[in-house]
Amino acid sequence: MHGLPMLQPGFKHLPYVNPAAPKGGRLRLGTLGSFDSLNVFIARGAWAEGIREHVYESLLARNLDEPFSLYGLLAKSVEVPPDRSAVSFELRPEARFSDGTPVTVDDVIHSHSLLKREGVPFYRSYFKRVAKIERIGERGVRFELESGENRELPLIIGLMPVFPRHALTAEKFKETTLVPPVGSGPYVVARVEPGRLLVFKRNPNYWGRDLALQRGRNNFEEIRYEYYSSQSSLFEAFRTGAIDVRFEDQAQRWATDYDFPAVKSGLILKRELNTGSPAGMNALVFNTRRAVFKHQAVRRAIALAFDFDWINANLYHGRYSRTRSFFERSELSGALNAPRTNKAAEPGQERERFNDIMALLAEGGYVLKDGRVRHKDTGATLTFEVMIQSRAHERLLVTYASLLSRLGIEMRVRIVDDSQFWNRAKAFDFDMMPFLYTASLSPGSEQANRWSSTAARIEGSLNFAGVESPAVDASIEALLKADTREEFAAAVRALDRLLISGDYVVPLYYAPRLWVAHWRHIRQPEKTPLQGLAIDTWWSEPTKP
Repeated sequence: MHGLPMLQPGFKHLPYVNPAAPKGGRLRLGTLGSFDSLNVFIARGAWAEGIREHVYESLLARNLDEPFSLYGLLAKSVEVPPDRSAVSFELRPEARFSDGTPVTVDDVIHSHSLLKREGVPFYRSYFKRVAKIERIGERGVRFELESGENRELPLIIGLMPVFPRHALTAEKFKETTLVPPVGSGPYVVARVEPGRLLVFKRNPNYWGRDLALQRGRNNFEEIRYEYYSSQSSLFEAFRTGAIDVRFEDQAQRWATDYDFPAVKSGLILKRELNTGSPAGMNALVFNTRRAVFKHQAVRRAIALAFDFDWINANLYHGRYSRTRSFFERSELSGALNAPRTNKAAEPGQERERFNDIMALLAEGGYVLKDGRVRHKDTGATLTFEVMIQSRAHERLLVTYASLLSRLGIEMRVRIVDDSQFWNRAKAFDFDMMPFLYTASLSPGSEQANRWSSTAARIEGSLNFAGVESPAVDASIEALLKADTREEFAAAVRALDRLLISGDYVVPLYYAPRLWVAHWRHIRQPEKTPLQGLAIDTWWSEPTKP
């Protein structure tokens, strides 16, 4: 994206793999919720895990040791003019789909057309900026862009999944499906049990197994995604050996629940890993489309009532750090001060905190009357609902609801199933909900899908908060146009400050390190890439006595 790529022509393998990793074995992963579709590229349906990563490939692929550099995968070469007004690719002649059919320019053009017309809002929004697609010879394709202002767009095109034209028609693409797809990736779908289990088998005829990009990767013969209805059942599955790896996100569980025999005997290994990737924003999202959250002062008051210090000490053994930024733990953070928090953490300031909250509520048109916060004109109480899909959030939110209740604000906690949660989220049919805004060292076009005024009006986008701000739009445009890393970082910091100061979320917390536990037969390379764990570099070895 900026500067020169790390890897030189002729590199042998990625720097964070074990090129001699053995092939074979099975990886069993657990996930929460359910699924009813293997089509993960349209807004409809509850998507299955692993489809994009294991089955489909793109023209280019990432090196996770760099913020955002891409290298040829389906494409043998790529050309971009200095003004970034176009991007051209030459396909590898050996590239094949899993049914043996060659990957052609027609497949690339067809894939772009499908995603531009029927894909999720992210693809529709950015692929409409392609002015023309031109075939160049037998294996070449050129994308002419409307302008070169969005410096990231050539890379986004390079990361476009490529579908087989002969197996995926426009009509099929519009629909949810449980039919195993045909892709060019290293795995094929071998078994589907809707809502319960998805099994991938390594394709023995995978065309790209000898590429430098793939050396030391895709080592398991079989990868299984098993679905569970609750965190407790998911943890029990790991404890008893039904799944192999657990990425822990609950501090209390990490501190107290990993004391069972398999951990004590060394059959399960606990690891705390550093990462160079930003922590992102774990938050409760205000839906500002709702009347109750229209006024920023009301949102600010509700956020101020979140007592992080008390919650962290009493619920989470003090293991979390407070999130101050959407790009926490990176040079891209624009945070100048910690988010507004409960001043009761400082002795003698409970009354000051209370007065601050009441002043903000008054600014938003509310007063405290008879122990309840009411609108001064209508008398309606300040009441809202937070929608959650997992009981893992319940303890936190019941505590937060209690803090708000003491102030005269009613927050109801409603648990819904996974399918209902995401259907309502995509339709913006909620008051408040938890969401983790993941972050990278090279944020780009996904920020428009999360925060732009256009995305706020498109159901299925990730602008859950309903942000419509010309200043935010301008900051997104600036980061996409930035020519240097310095200009880019300044634009991202400006966006971060606008989002924090806009009070669109209640910032929660993050774990300073990655918490990972796995059974001993699952191995991983010594080096962890800059952007975090790369599970496709792991392998299986028999456990030694």
